[in-house]
Amino acid sequence: MTQPTDIQDLGTVLYQVHDGVAILTLNRPDRMNTLGGTMKPDLARAFFDLARNDANVRAVLITGSGDRAFCAGADIKERATGQITGTDYFFAQRYTHDLFRDIEDFEKPVVAAINGVALGGGLELALCCDIRIAADSARFGLPELKLGVIPAAGGTQRLPRLIGEARAKDLILSSDLIDAVTALRHGIVTRVFPPAELMTHATALARRLAEHPPLAVRFAKRAINRGMQTDLDSGLEFERYAAAMLIDSEDRKEGMRAFVEKRKPIFKGR
Repeated sequence: MTQPTDIQDLGTVLYQVHDGVAILTLNRPDRMNTLGGTMKPDLARAFFDLARNDANVRAVLITGSGDRAFCAGADIKERATGQITGTDYFFAQRYTHDLFRDIEDFEKPVVAAINGVALGGGLELALCCDIRIAADSARFGLPELKLGVIPAAGGTQRLPRLIGEARAKDLILSSDLIDAVTALRHGIVTRVFPPAELMTHATALARRLAEHPPLAVRFAKRAINRGMQTDLDSGLEFERYAAAMLIDSEDRKEGMRAFVEKRKPIFKGR
């Protein structure tokens, strides 16, 4: 195990690397880690300037500061005082869509450790992560309709794809919050733990992902993402493409040799 790097304070996100995992902590606990202030550009810097360009980082773990919130979505206090036209909003929201899409397509696996409420944009951010696990005290919801708006950071698109149209409409149109057990049953999260154990399990999971061959992880993730957006035949064609790209890789040869030699492989991402 390697020693963790010093924590970098990016403004509203804390960044640290340990054992091949970049740990991103949304850090506005006094505002329920809402996506206000510089949170979005800070997230972009953490993912695309730091984690992407660090060869030692092979997985990302994102969580929230404190024990109340993973992320409570938009900072309503900030937005309530602002004025924006529909046209300006349409183009401004493209930044959020692009940021979340880039996180969804990030070439390294991303784990969300949901330690408290994940509401509105907070849940929409979590939906961009590859694997979501939660504390049993966490709550989830897209309550935007109560404010006269809709989930507009991908919630109306990603949630139905994940849990089905009927359940997504139930959650969005009712604006109800659900608990972690219900989120587990719906498939929003895949594992639930007591709050005190969440980060232990989350970091262990992220470290396991970080030990896998980077190229295979990247292509497997992309094949799944692309396949979910297209028909079966097109998805299978991309799967063949991805497999063909890996067949001559050093990592595949190393994995095969290590299996035969009954040793732990050393993957280099080549």
